[in-house]
Amino acid sequence: LSFIYNYIENFNNTDHHTELNGTDRLIVRRGQTFTINLYLNSDSYQPGYSQLHITAETGPQPEEQYGTRAVFGLSDEINDTCWSAAFSSPPGDTVCLSVCAAPDAPIGRYILTLDGRIQFDFILLFNPWCPRDVVYMDSEEKLAEYVLAQDGIIFRGNAEYPVPIAWYFGQFEEGILDACLRILDMNPKHSRNPGKDCSGRRNVIYVTRVLSAMINSNDRDYGVLEGCWKDTFDGGVSPMSWRGSVQILRTWSSTSCLPVRFGQCWVFAAVACTVSRALGIPCRVVTNFYSAHDTNSNLVIERYLNEKGEIDSSTRDMIWNYHCWVESWMTRPDLPPGFDGWQASDPTPQEKSEGVFCCGPVPVRAIKEGELTFKYDAPFVFAEVNADLVHILKYNDGSTRKIVNDQKVGQKISTKSVGRDEREDITHLYKYPEGSAEERQVFEKANHQNKLHQQQANPGLQITIKLSTGIRKGCDFDVFAIVTNKTEEDKKCRLVFASRAVSYNGVIGRECGFKDLLNVELAPGGERKVPLKLNYSKYCTNLTEDNLIRLGALLIDYSTKEAMMAMRDIVLDDPEIKIRILGEPKEKRKLAAELTLQNPLPETLQGCCFTIEGANLTGGSSITEKLESPVEPGQEAKVKIYFTPTQSGLRKLVVDFDSDKLGHVRGYKNVIIGK
Repeated sequence: LSFIYNYIENFNNTDHHTELNGTDRLIVRRGQTFTINLYLNSDSYQPGYSQLHITAETGPQPEEQYGTRAVFGLSDEINDTCWSAAFSSPPGDTVCLSVCAAPDAPIGRYILTLDGRIQFDFILLFNPWCPRDVVYMDSEEKLAEYVLAQDGIIFRGNAEYPVPIAWYFGQFEEGILDACLRILDMNPKHSRNPGKDCSGRRNVIYVTRVLSAMINSNDRDYGVLEGCWKDTFDGGVSPMSWRGSVQILRTWSSTSCLPVRFGQCWVFAAVACTVSRALGIPCRVVTNFYSAHDTNSNLVIERYLNEKGEIDSSTRDMIWNYHCWVESWMTRPDLPPGFDGWQASDPTPQEKSEGVFCCGPVPVRAIKEGELTFKYDAPFVFAEVNADLVHILKYNDGSTRKIVNDQKVGQKISTKSVGRDEREDITHLYKYPEGSAEERQVFEKANHQNKLHQQQANPGLQITIKLSTGIRKGCDFDVFAIVTNKTEEDKKCRLVFASRAVSYNGVIGRECGFKDLLNVELAPGGERKVPLKLNYSKYCTNLTEDNLIRLGALLIDYSTKEAMMAMRDIVLDDPEIKIRILGEPKEKRKLAAELTLQNPLPETLQGCCFTIEGANLTGGSSITEKLESPVEPGQEAKVKIYFTPTQSGLRKLVVDFDSDKLGHVRGYKNVIIGK
């Protein structure tokens, strides 16, 4: 039997939801049939008599026992539980050969050999459309969001004020799938034992864990991103400057796998999401507000303050204003029933797991139920959403007293809604309602002693912080500490009201305004409102790129030495970027984006530039337009940037404005591109 072949990438790739990767090569998903046309040189093929010897191989040392080599012949019909092949058209000059990869075959690059003579290569991916695949998801709407969507929304800011930013995942852009497969090949497990590593790629738990380790470079393992949480980003760029994952993955791949500088949690999570979706794993980025980083696994974050309200910064335990990780969708045959579905994993390097910086995947349900023995890293993720925050006041005489403070860890856990840009609150997937019997049972199971012993003290003195409206960068504004005396006696107190710049990961910066009132007197039932003015001239040079100011009000009762505290973070609003699309949005038709931003600061902006980027909008790269002249206070920065969409459908145009004083301001516009 002699023949030549071709395979119709266009048809196969569309059938396998990989056509956005392009149609110049065969990219298919496991557990699903693809077809090859064979042109026969003679009519010696006879159905039922002629046989065909087929092998499929992946990795440098393919072996049948590892699942990296499959040997099979022709069947009467396709068997979608294993590697199989069948002719799907009647014999003639051309026959159509259907091939199906096993639904648990390792993903990666394959060579298919027919009768030992004809070879062609293809890429095999996870298949969330296939009910036999462990990543199967039975909703087209969710598949469109969690596998096919090339852009999305990530939430930053704080729990009272979640700020949505658009992100360009770009998993189907040119070169990205190759970079993702290269990440798997660069991982240290592959260099130690290539056969075993390639065999492990049939297991989505294994692949997810490898990605969690390889998106960061902390183990000097050719990881993709280097983290930096300092004020300066010498030798790289600010994590705020990234608008998407494409540039990061392309840079990593084109510089011999040197780590790209720099990332912070949302960048690590977004790149992990891009890679997961590219490989066929349904994935989403989640944000946990007031996220605990518990380094000693005691589920308690202790903070010591002096009488001036200053925090002792020697502890490694932190409360992050927010922290982003990813969830991937899969079954967990390695765990008892009931723990399939979303699994949390975290590529941001925080603590080591099995000797390397990685975290997860752990079932979200295991966190909710307090199952801390379940793989992987359940105690760490449990602490991120459940640790107890304890403040202790150190008096000048050396004595200490626990401070009454109602700040809670693990709030407003957020992700983008399916098919919409709104925030979906998924806190209920991680935690039972506060104070419920189920929550108490979980704390008992997790041996969370501190939470179990908590008595809700109801002190006679109370303190809260209120904000004025319209807190924008560039303005002066007031904040207020409100002190109430709910006892039957006169009270004399000390009130320390402080404001400091803070990074999103909880590192306290310089002071932005301070008051220390030594004689606050309150009659029974009395209330006092104490203002603190925050002036732009003072806070402007102290702010980090996170635009956050932390307010703390500490109240000390002179008669009882009791102390209570209120804390609140302010997000300073950036100005809005106005985005207008000029021209009719159609495939391969040049459009213009008119971008406008008003300078809200009382000072001139220098070095202004706008940058746009978007899946299938800007050719897989970013387009920047610099402004010729500075922008005076109250004046508008305005540019037109031209771009040509390549694909129809709903797309996000992601916009960034940068300048010397304002830092990175983000905006986006949804654009429907017609055919």
